[in-house]
Amino acid sequence: MGGTVARATPWSPAPMTTDTVTLFFALLAIVAQLTVVAVAVVMVGGRRGDGALATARHRLRADVGPNTLVLAAVVAAVCTSGSLYLSEVAHFPPCRLCWFQRIGMYPLVALLGLAAWRRDQGIRLYGIVLAVLGGLISCWHLLVERFPTLEGTTCDPLNPCSIIWVEHLGYLTIPAMALSGFALIVALLAITPPLPEEQS
Repeated sequence: MGGTVARATPWSPAPMTTDTVTLFFALLAIVAQLTVVAVAVVMVGGRRGDGALATARHRLRADVGPNTLVLAAVVAAVCTSGSLYLSEVAHFPPCRLCWFQRIGMYPLVALLGLAAWRRDQGIRLYGIVLAVLGGLISCWHLLVERFPTLEGTTCDPLNPCSIIWVEHLGYLTIPAMALSGFALIVALLAITPPLPEEQS
């Protein structure tokens, strides 16, 4: 009696690889970057007076603004899950600068999630400050990746910050993806409707 042979079927899902997952996160980073540019154009251009951008700015604040805390919390959660995938599933050891970026991103999940649940718009400034600091660290990490001589003694020589574990489309590395997440969080919090005392 022969054993049965497993045959591939057309509907069998392909195994998920690290390349596939990181490509997915890279595509999300591109969506984040395009969203940040669009929000910046509408918010800055709409301040100049009447016109299409002013109308778009008003509609953006009215339609999207009330949901920005939830959206920012989701962005922080996606970024956090991505970083945990890279270290715990793909087994890329986080460098020192990666840990600093995590310190900026991970608390935003709880901070923004709780603020969204409580509808506490007052958290906006704290979220923006934390995201900007995390984004600045991401910028420095990007420079270290491109110019390893900048690394100096700040990182572990056994796990240097200049290692590029992932790169898609020629520029989307792990800190570039993190920077995209931080920038989107800042953009979303910037269009959160102001508190009543801020309107006066």
